Amino acid sequence: MSDAVRRVQSGAPWEEDFGYARAVELPTGLVLVSGCTSVVDGEIAEGGPYEQAVNAFNVAIQALGQLGLGRDDIVRTRMYLTHARDVDEVGRAHKELFDTVRPAASMLIVSGFVDPSLVVEVEVEAFRPAGETK
Repeated sequence: MSDAVRRVQSGAPWEEDFGYARAVELPTGLVLVSGCTSVVDGEIAEGGPYEQAVNAFNVAIQALGQLGLGRDDIVRTRMYLTHARDVDEVGRAHKELFDTVRPAASMLIVSGFVDPSLVVEVEVEAFRPAGETK
């Protein structure tokens, strides 16, 4: 890949174990943030679907911060849930964080995650307009 591609790590154990970056910025200004869960300092943060969603989105926003971007630069979100019953709680967390930003969003029900105590995983995409400094 080009040297113009930037990658950041968050220190999550799976990044090293599985060989991926937390976020990747392409020369086009598109920034892709890998799936984020409610893992804080190597431990799953307590709480239900709402709290896990807030924590997961904050992990993603912190990764964007390493590239000089933030919540307002997010143009797409994806929310993966293990239970349809959690849609309203995760949706509430999304609205509180992104109501003024209004990214394109998807919410999907999946069969599970690598740790069964996780009920939410999120991905975000952000955009840096041409000419903005990094």
